[in-house]
Amino acid sequence: MTVIPPTSLIDEDEGPVRAAPRKLSRTEQRALAAKGRLSSPWASGLAIIIAILWTVPTFGLFVTSFRPRSEIRTSGWWTLPFNWEVTLDNYQQALFGSSTSLSTYFVNSIVITLPAVVIPISLALLAAYAFAWVDFKGRGILFVAIFALQVVPIQITLIPLLSQYVQWGLAGSFWVVWLSHSIFALPLAIYLLHNFMKEIPASLVEAARVDGAGHVKIFFQVLLPLLTPAIASFAIFQFLWVWNDLLVALVFVGGTPDVAPLTVRVAELSGTRGTAWQLLSAGAFIALAVPLVVFLALQRFFVRGLLAGSVKG
Repeated sequence: MTVIPPTSLIDEDEGPVRAAPRKLSRTEQRALAAKGRLSSPWASGLAIIIAILWTVPTFGLFVTSFRPRSEIRTSGWWTLPFNWEVTLDNYQQALFGSSTSLSTYFVNSIVITLPAVVIPISLALLAAYAFAWVDFKGRGILFVAIFALQVVPIQITLIPLLSQYVQWGLAGSFWVVWLSHSIFALPLAIYLLHNFMKEIPASLVEAARVDGAGHVKIFFQVLLPLLTPAIASFAIFQFLWVWNDLLVALVFVGGTPDVAPLTVRVAELSGTRGTAWQLLSAGAFIALAVPLVVFLALQRFFVRGLLAGSVKG
C-alpha cells in the first residue's frame, strides 16, 4: 500500500516528533500511477510519433495547395524538394474564380456559425442551472431523458425536420440551419455545463441566498463568471462543428449562393469529374483559417475548461 513519507514536527516541550505516515486512498494511488505512466519517456515518444503521423497528411495537403496542376497529376507532394515549382494561382482561382469563388461564402459561414454557437449555449446555461440548483419534481428523469437524446443519430432527423421547416415556410433560410444546429447541440451542452455547475461549491450559492440574492442574481453574478472556461470549451467544439458541417447545410439550404456556407462550395471545387485537386486543397486551407484563429485565441480557456472539475479539493 502506498503511503506518504512521515514528516517531522516540532513540539515545544518534547522537541522534534515524527508524524505518522498517512495512507493514500485508492483514487490517489491510481492518480499517482497514471501520472507516472504519462510522464515516462515511452509515453512521450509515443505521443510524438502520433503527432507526426497525424500531421503528415495535413502537411501534404498544404504542399499540394501550392503546386501547379501539371505537377500534381505527375508526381507526389514529397517530390517538392527535388522539383521546386510552386504557385499562388490555386488560391487566386479558389477565392476569385468565376465559377468556383469562395470569397462570397465566407460571410454566409460566419452568419450561420455565430448564432448556431450563441443560441445553444444560452439555452443550455439556463437549463443546466435549473437542473443543478433548482429543485423541481421529475428533475432526475428529465435530465436522463435529455442526456439520452445524444444517442439519436442526426441522419434520421433530417427528413422530419425538413418537412416541418417546409410547412413553416422556413426552408432555404438561415433559420433552418440555426435551429437545427441548436437542436443537435443542446443535449451535450446541457450535460457538460450541468456537470461544471455541480462542481461549484454549494456554499457560494447558499451564501448568495442568505444575502437575499434570487436565481437571476445568483446565475449572472455568482455562477456565470466561474463558468467562463467551460463555456469557451464548448463554444470551440460547437464552432468547429458548425463551421466544418456539410451535411446539415447541404440538406437544409442546398447550394443557394445567398445562404450556402463555405463547406458546400469547397465540396464543389474539385469539379464535376473530380479533377481540380489543386483548387480543392487550396479551398480546404482557406476554410481552415478561421477555425485556426478561433482555437488559438481561446486556447487558454479551452485547456482550463478541459481540466475544470477533474480535481476536487
